[in-house]
Amino acid sequence: MAPTPSPAAAPASTSLRASVDGRIGRLTLSRPAKRNPLGTDTLDDIVAVARWFDAQRDVRVVIVEGEGPSFCGGADVGAFVSAPDDGRDPRDRADAGRRMADAVEAMRAVTVARIQGHCIGGGVVLASACDLRVAADTARFAIPEVDLGIPLAWGGVPRLVREIGAPATRDLVMTCRTIGADEAHRLGLVQRVVAEADLDRTVDDLAASLAAKAALAVLSTKRHVDAVTAAMVGIDRAWADADGLAVALRDPECRAAGERYVEALVARRAASGGSGAQGGS
Repeated sequence: MAPTPSPAAAPASTSLRASVDGRIGRLTLSRPAKRNPLGTDTLDDIVAVARWFDAQRDVRVVIVEGEGPSFCGGADVGAFVSAPDDGRDPRDRADAGRRMADAVEAMRAVTVARIQGHCIGGGVVLASACDLRVAADTARFAIPEVDLGIPLAWGGVPRLVREIGAPATRDLVMTCRTIGADEAHRLGLVQRVVAEADLDRTVDDLAASLAAKAALAVLSTKRHVDAVTAAMVGIDRAWADADGLAVALRDPECRAAGERYVEALVARRAASGGSGAQGGS
C-alpha cells in the first residue's frame, strides 16, 4: 500500500503564520510591532491560507488571532494619503479586503476570532467574517474609516448589519467612536467576553469543543446560517464597495480628511511616546 502523502506546507508569508494541531488550525497575524496591520500583501496571504486550510481535511476549527498585545490595528493609515505606485490596478487593490473577508467566511472549518487589545477598521471586518468571536475584557474596537475620508469597504457594512443591526452599524461607522468589549458584547459584535488572563484557555476550550462535534452537523449549521443571512443583508453584492473606496482615495476632500487624521494620530502618538500610524481598513 502506498504511503499517505504528507500535507503541503502552508503558503509562505512574512506577515502571518498558519499551523495545524490535529483538528484545530491557527491563522496568526504576526507583525505585533505594527499591531498586525492588513496591507494588500497580507490580505492576499490570508486568502491563500484560507484555501490551504480547506485542503487540510482533518481541520474542523481555525482560530484567527493576532500576535502580541493587539488583534489587528487595521492598515497603515499612511497608505490612504500616499497611494502606492506599484502598477497594480487601483480597483483590484481596493477589492483585496473584500476577497479576504469572503475567503475567511467561506472556509469549511468553523472560525473563531481571538480578540485582545486593539481591533480596528479592517480588523473588525476580519473578525466579523469569523463564525464566533471571543474578546478579552480589555479589548477596544473602532472603525475610523470615515474620519480617514473613506467609506468602510471590504464587505464591512453588510457584515456589521448582519451582526449588530443597521442602527448600531450607522452609529459605529459614521461616528468612528471607540467601544469596549462589554459594549461590543451587548451589540452582538462578540459572543463572549472574558478576563484577559482567561482568553487563551477560553478560546482553546471552545475550539476543542467544536472540533469534537460531528463535522457534517456543524458544517450544515454554518452553511445554513450563512445562506439565510447573506440573503437578508446582501453580502454577495459587497464587491461594489471597492468602487466607492477607489473613488474616495482620489477625492480631494476625502484625501484632505485622511491627511488631517494622520497628522493628528502621529501627534497624539508622539506626545504619548508611541510610534507608527495604524488604524485604517
